[in-house]
Amino acid sequence: MSEPLNRKRTAAGILLFAVLVILDQLTKTAAVHALKGKAPAILIKGVLEFYYLENTGAAFSLLRNAKWLFIIIAGAAIIAIGVLLLKMPINKKLQSLRIILIFISAGAAGNLIDRFFLGYVRDFIYFSLIDFPVFNVADIYVTCAVALLIILILFYYKEEDFSFLQKSGKR
Repeated sequence: MSEPLNRKRTAAGILLFAVLVILDQLTKTAAVHALKGKAPAILIKGVLEFYYLENTGAAFSLLRNAKWLFIIIAGAAIIAIGVLLLKMPINKKLQSLRIILIFISAGAAGNLIDRFFLGYVRDFIYFSLIDFPVFNVADIYVTCAVALLIILILFYYKEEDFSFLQKSGKR
């Protein structure tokens, strides 16, 4: 691939990452203004509500108040994904993986921003039908992207598609 194409793909990836993080932060800000200190907004009775929650832990409020642990993990994940994206060859077969990794890193970054500046993550989407933990847009990015990643690894990618990850003395 030519260098200008690599720059365009890198720029497109950075733009997608930025748009996803901004969208996450905008939805969280809107949730604060619309829901904080108010009754839940019921979209579908008994199924889906918007309910504001300040979560200092992970899902189900696990590891409450472990702010720095979450910041370190999210920061390390974002850096590792960035390095992986830079090492990854630009080809059509790996494009899905590239996009999935951008969604995972954007979700991690969205919640990292909350934890770093607020000390908690702003959650506001609640599936009351199954009593699922309250979550946010960044959580959707990570959950859906990881599910797709698992499917692609199990059914689409082959071991040789990841050969760029192996250290080799050959050049």
